[in-house]
Amino acid sequence: MGHPVLRAKARSVEKSEIRAASMQKLIDDMLDTMREYHGVGLAAPQVHEGLRLFVALLDSGDEDDDASREPPEPIAIINPEITVVDPVVVEDWEGCLSIPDIRGLVPRAPEVRVKGYGRDGKRMEIKARGLPARVIQHENDHLDGVLFFDRMTTFETLTFMDEFRRYWAKDEDE
Repeated sequence: MGHPVLRAKARSVEKSEIRAASMQKLIDDMLDTMREYHGVGLAAPQVHEGLRLFVALLDSGDEDDDASREPPEPIAIINPEITVVDPVVVEDWEGCLSIPDIRGLVPRAPEVRVKGYGRDGKRMEIKARGLPARVIQHENDHLDGVLFFDRMTTFETLTFMDEFRRYWAKDEDE
């Protein structure tokens, strides 16, 4: 937080740029960074690139999911266009790799549709609900220079991770 690119609107990626070696390397580097810091999403402005691109691991996080299934592959979404499917607003906890060790309650639509390009340059469309919808909206906000603080309705829930784990995180035994 503090780098000017995080507060700027990112530029669209030209279709001719998508399959370029430099773009593919950027996507690979972003995926590596996301994994290294145990994130579920990372937008290009977070690595100081003002491009409309983010990578994400769109796992539902449901413990009821089949435990034998393979975890989803992270994806790249270029020039995303978000449409809210379910306009009801739900607050849930968010954090950000650009604002380490802090969490807060953020209102978001529980279901969205995102259209854009994949790293192969082909058009894609994804409908997402729950955590994947939240991740998509959070990462897309970065492309418009918006941080999760900007979406919070109050800062009363802003907390450091140690206190979040101690007072707010759901007990895993429940």
